[in-house]
Amino acid sequence: MSVDSTVNDMIYIANITLGGTEYRVQLDTGSSDLWIKGPSSPLPNAEQSSITYNLTYGIGWAYGHVSYATAEFAGINVTKQAFLDVASAQNPALTYGTSGILGLGFTSLSTIDALVNQTSQATGRSLLYNLFADNPSEPNYIAFSLQRSNDPEAEVEGTFLVGETDPQYAAVNDTTPIPTFPLVNPNRWNILLDAVIVGSTVVPVTSVVPNAPTNKAVVLLDSGTSYSYAPSDVCQAIYGNIPGAAYDSALGQWSVPCNAEIDVALQFNGQVFPLHPLDVVPTSLTDTKSCVGSFVPQDISNVGAGNFDWIVGDNFLRSVYSVYDFGDFDSSGNMGNPYIKLLPLVDPNEASADFASVRGSVARDNITYNAANSTGSGRTTVSLSDDITDTLNKVSIYFPALIAVMAFNGFVVLLLAGIAIFWLCRRQGGMSLPRTRRTKGRTTPMPLPLESILVNGRDSVHSGGSPRHQYEPVSMALTDDTFVPPSPAFHGYSDGGTLKAGRQLIDRPKSVA
Repeated sequence: MSVDSTVNDMIYIANITLGGTEYRVQLDTGSSDLWIKGPSSPLPNAEQSSITYNLTYGIGWAYGHVSYATAEFAGINVTKQAFLDVASAQNPALTYGTSGILGLGFTSLSTIDALVNQTSQATGRSLLYNLFADNPSEPNYIAFSLQRSNDPEAEVEGTFLVGETDPQYAAVNDTTPIPTFPLVNPNRWNILLDAVIVGSTVVPVTSVVPNAPTNKAVVLLDSGTSYSYAPSDVCQAIYGNIPGAAYDSALGQWSVPCNAEIDVALQFNGQVFPLHPLDVVPTSLTDTKSCVGSFVPQDISNVGAGNFDWIVGDNFLRSVYSVYDFGDFDSSGNMGNPYIKLLPLVDPNEASADFASVRGSVARDNITYNAANSTGSGRTTVSLSDDITDTLNKVSIYFPALIAVMAFNGFVVLLLAGIAIFWLCRRQGGMSLPRTRRTKGRTTPMPLPLESILVNGRDSVHSGGSPRHQYEPVSMALTDDTFVPPSPAFHGYSDGGTLKAGRQLIDRPKSVA
């Protein structure tokens, strides 16, 4: 199906059918609940329960009854889907012409499932969980691209697919999977960020999330967030050296000259993903003649309840083709570990030309990003800058000559020493020449291993444990530049946290090749 519309690149919308009626919803990988505010409540052909709740989001809220109806999404049917039939709401998604939000996250984050779970029932599962359970022939992953409306030359069109990838982005199948964090039983689409690369500068990152590896940051990939929320020092590194750029405390964002091209890339699992410069410095929503920084400085570690350090939103996701895989099922119906695959869609040089044509700047060329040192899965990967690589190449070429010169100098020293000893012996008489050692000492110095010079010790990717599911009625579906702390978390899960969908899933095909 197509992601059929976007409003100022702030929100991405698709269609879902409930009880035979079609509704437009915001696609949100940062939450797991489906809610609809129709012309009236209850919705047509819906079964309304007595359970009520007020869903609290990063911005806004939605209040209504937990209800059930048949559902159809992306051409796939679900016989009974739980959702919140909303009677009243205040949420930015509604101002953009939608009827609600469709959460694309894990059931373990679903508030609706937590509420139904308290009644000892298991009918509150998320839409994607039920979709895969009711349709075992569908591989259990979603894949999408997000279009960029502010670039007239953009070739990326928004698409959303379930169980398949867009043929034009088939190369995503050959990319290295990026594990979630934690590796086992995550409740969000969290992954580990290696570093931020700004031009030729590598900006290191850190984490406050328990058990996170050293020199990594835990980030939530959230299609429901328009911008990205990052630590202040990272935003300073991105925008602080730009002439004319300044942090606007009233706005809560950086104000940046519109013609300032900033080349930024994010590195995940050793892979570098450039952003389009139009997404790093978008035009302001209130004044189209001014521009802002799309990386918003904000400490969200407390808001994220210690589960993530950043929220990475649409300003990054527009630059990649994303696959969110919920994990393959084995012959017993147990779900494997989930993962993400990302295919970079931005050619930095072409993106610079796009930026220049839109903003009236001068296009750049030969833009490259050197990956930071990265450790993952217990294996160290080292990427060297061009200067270091050139130096090492020169050393390898001239090293034999250097050894020859050193050997010749050593020979001359020994020869002079021998002549001096012989002369002394001749003068002192009777003194014999010293005996030669049978085993010569090794005089060539052993260099330190290259990796011990260039690589600091780092922990391998934390494999995580197998905790019970935690339910948290939050969504990071931000469509503005304000952040409100979410409601407290729910806890508990009747089946102890085991993700099973029954024997229906035994013959489910594997996900991405």
